[in-house]
Amino acid sequence: MSLGQSKDDSTAGTNSAEKDNEDVPAIETIDAELQQRQQELDNISDERKTNWEMIRAFLVCGAAFFADAYLMFSSNVIVMIMGYVYYHDSTDESRNVVPNKWSTLVKVAVQTGCLLGQLILGRLGDRFGRTGVFSMGAILVIISTVGASFSNDAVRGFNVFVFLFIWLVLVGIGVGGDYPLAATITSEYADERSRGKMMAAVFAFQGLGNVSASIVAIIVLACFKSAIQSDVYTLDYVWRICLGFGAIPGAVSLYWRLTMPESARFKEETRRRQLATEALHEPETESLLAKPVCIEAGETGSAQTASADPQHTREMGEEAACEEQTTRILTDESFSQYFEQWRHLKVLLGTSLAWFAVDVAFYGINLNSSVVISAIGFSGDVQKDDPYRVLTRNCLGNIIINLLGSIPGYICAVFTIERLGRKPIQLFGFAALTVLYIIIGFGYHKILDASNVGFIVLFTLAQFFQNFGPNVTCFVWPGEVFPTRFRATAHGISAAAGKLGAIVAQAGLMSIKDRGGPNAFIPHLIEIFALFTLAGFFVTFWIPETRGKTLEDIEGEA
Repeated sequence: MSLGQSKDDSTAGTNSAEKDNEDVPAIETIDAELQQRQQELDNISDERKTNWEMIRAFLVCGAAFFADAYLMFSSNVIVMIMGYVYYHDSTDESRNVVPNKWSTLVKVAVQTGCLLGQLILGRLGDRFGRTGVFSMGAILVIISTVGASFSNDAVRGFNVFVFLFIWLVLVGIGVGGDYPLAATITSEYADERSRGKMMAAVFAFQGLGNVSASIVAIIVLACFKSAIQSDVYTLDYVWRICLGFGAIPGAVSLYWRLTMPESARFKEETRRRQLATEALHEPETESLLAKPVCIEAGETGSAQTASADPQHTREMGEEAACEEQTTRILTDESFSQYFEQWRHLKVLLGTSLAWFAVDVAFYGINLNSSVVISAIGFSGDVQKDDPYRVLTRNCLGNIIINLLGSIPGYICAVFTIERLGRKPIQLFGFAALTVLYIIIGFGYHKILDASNVGFIVLFTLAQFFQNFGPNVTCFVWPGEVFPTRFRATAHGISAAAGKLGAIVAQAGLMSIKDRGGPNAFIPHLIEIFALFTLAGFFVTFWIPETRGKTLEDIEGEA
């Protein structure tokens, strides 16, 4: 081989090596771009999955509240129908009217069950998981609703109203569980930008359920119109069908409840608590867990002996604070330990007392809407008029009241809660209700004598500010302001306080509405409602604003 040829081969080899070296960065760049693109696609896929889970949680929780509201508010029309079935043969003013003791028993049944369900299922939701207990509540509602629709007199012993009460209490337990569980599920799935809007929208399904109770009653009455006019006892089918219909929404959404995964926040909280439990029994694990906490906080501390050096003293204080923080994280404060601190207890008292105050007024009016409908001339004479006409007009009156005031209130709350914040809406709502109830209560007879339209306007405004106000915010707030480990329990306590207010209004205050004559005490009851809403205004200041904050930020500030 010649010297020239060897030189050419060497040069060619060098050029080839240089070319390969130049290709390596290009290949690495392409690989990095492909990896980045794949990561972007994975992020988009994860985001779509998260959005779908959030939407599904919203729809399932919304369907639950639709069914719950239907069952709670249908009791008013059901009691009216049962009056024609079981007291048609009575005489004088008691004809076609359920006695007050049985009417009250039926109307407070769901509320009583709700109170129990909110406390029990809320606690179980924190302990065993939100979605599993949420599904268990739905199954209880479905079975109990069907059972309630078949209630009847015993040959000896309880009458139909007692059996109906028992079944409706069971219905209420399932319904009550939906309050804390639907709130926490929605809250933990949503981000800080849409959390309040989504929770308010879930609660707004209550308005649709209320209206649907009257719509279904009108449809069923229309189907049996000729039969009712020829035989009033045909109404026995009507109230059972209307009540049984309440099981359908829960049955339709049951599959989605059963397959709904736990939120990432609850999974993380469960994982953290498991690690903390293990760490308490394994000193080495505890030491490993404690170390990152201290480093993260920038608190290294020192194991040196104490000295008079101020710098050293400060370091020792930081070390002690680090150890205290680590111990708190590892041991997890119990519910009682957490709420024995006034800064935490006052928040729970604020959410509970505010909900109690608004529900005294809300359920005192809505569960006795027939009284209000009668005042605006949309009822009829139950002793003399055609049953079909009386019942249909009462249902229409309820629909009109809700479409004029309640539904617009829900809509305004949904679209403004993230802009205005929870506290301004609740404060303004309580203030407006206080003023309106004072005007309606003290001017009740003068307003009705002067103009039915004026009375309707004032009552509609009260309905509006109940929902564009504390009725919605009292549901939203407790789902945000408490730590994940106590969120469902604390929400359940707040909601149970509200249901206690409903029972007080229904079984207590509204039972004296006829003192001095039929409906004679109603003006004074409305004046009493004003006192409760005024109290709700002041306790609202105990609750911190949560607009625009993540649940982690809120928990960190607590």
